[in-house]
Amino acid sequence: MEVCYQLPVLPLDRPVPKHVLSRRGAISFSSSSSLFGAPDPRQLSQRRGAISYDSSDQTALYIRMLGACVIFKQLFSRDVRVRSQAGFEPERRGSHPYLSIDFQTLHSRAEYSGAATGRKIRRLFSFQRHLHSIRLPQGTSYSTPLHILDEDYTGQAKCMLEKVGSWNFDIFLFDRLTNGNSLVTLTFHLLNRFGLIELFQLDMVKLRRFLVLVQDDYHSQNPYHNAVHAADVTQAMYCYLKEPKLSRSLTSCDILLGLLAAATHDLDHPGVNQPFLIKTDHYLAALYRNSSVLENHHWRSAVGLLRETELFFHLPADDWLNMERQLGSLILATDISRQNEYLSKFRTHLDQEDLCLGSAGDRHFVLQMALKCADICNPCRPWELSKQWSEKVTEEFFHQGEIEKQHKLEVSPLCDNQANTIGNIQIGFMTYVVEPLFAEWARFSDTRLSQTMLGHLGLNKASWSGLQTGSMDESDLEEPASRTSPQGSQES
Repeated sequence: MEVCYQLPVLPLDRPVPKHVLSRRGAISFSSSSSLFGAPDPRQLSQRRGAISYDSSDQTALYIRMLGACVIFKQLFSRDVRVRSQAGFEPERRGSHPYLSIDFQTLHSRAEYSGAATGRKIRRLFSFQRHLHSIRLPQGTSYSTPLHILDEDYTGQAKCMLEKVGSWNFDIFLFDRLTNGNSLVTLTFHLLNRFGLIELFQLDMVKLRRFLVLVQDDYHSQNPYHNAVHAADVTQAMYCYLKEPKLSRSLTSCDILLGLLAAATHDLDHPGVNQPFLIKTDHYLAALYRNSSVLENHHWRSAVGLLRETELFFHLPADDWLNMERQLGSLILATDISRQNEYLSKFRTHLDQEDLCLGSAGDRHFVLQMALKCADICNPCRPWELSKQWSEKVTEEFFHQGEIEKQHKLEVSPLCDNQANTIGNIQIGFMTYVVEPLFAEWARFSDTRLSQTMLGHLGLNKASWSGLQTGSMDESDLEEPASRTSPQGSQES
């Protein structure tokens, strides 16, 4: 008779229950065993390992295998480290990944043999989701939507996804509810919601692995350019894709590329800007000849993961190569130094009324503009969300400024915390970058969403101005529904 025990799954952000800790024990296994009767005493000396827990530490799980002790210790809700008696291998990236970085370290995908590494562990996803994925045969037709959320992600996170098209979607809360997996969960859900997984016959395991690798390659230590920002941009992109003009015209391939570009548009961002890379003679600046350095790197990194996971290899070679090129064109459009170039072209099209969404080229250009809007839409969110993003991006600016001071470099504009404040940085950004772009987007897609975004933009700008002058405090920053929104501004 075979006896199976179903062990409970404990989320990472939950401590081990006290009644479990009080028992303190272990599960051991040997190289040979007997299903029935008492084990041979000689076999007890041949134990190959054990899994145990310690009542003195509620967040540690000890795994002993082949004479080595590996400790999986939860430091934060999503931060897992691996330590071994044989030594500790540090994470691939240091605290300042842009200084003295090794090209081979960044781009090598070879896995190491021997003890499990931190990188391998971070790539592991829920065992339950893995079992669910491998049970789904490739190319199978589904009459009902796939069940993307398993037992780990029920409750409030699932309820939030039912309102994923709301402009008030709180990505910070969603990231906490998904245990730091907002990008993987959201992107997977949206791809399934559009029916793209079935339509393109995407292998579920490959897709899950690709999204996990994408999320892993965002630097969690970056205050702003991290996986949560990518998830926020992806959610905004979804809102734009559902706008009437786009939803009637875009093909399934357009939608797939739009979502993938949003999810990967800042992949492996080092937390500093292009001028910093250029003046420090970073290898990426030399590799891309000081032109759209970060955007080229984001695109090439995304292509590397697509090829590593072979996500599109079941398609004809010409098709997936073309998709890689179009993905690059979308990501390269997010280069803020080319803002005026794209905005001028967009304005000309709108003035001449010659945008034809039946044309593949015009649809691609509109997707570029949609991604640009999604990338810098933070000032157009409700104040509670917008303010958090403003604080995070300013923290990242000031962090770069501190590094520049330490290394006797000229401090970049907006990066000197002695000369700038969050308020004046945000007011300038809204006035000269955000308002002109979203005013033109509202001309193209004059919908309730466009007016809502412009309304939030006007209120947020006024709020920062009030905080700058000290005429109000945060308790006065309620957003009355009757307030009207600005319809545009002059570009610098």
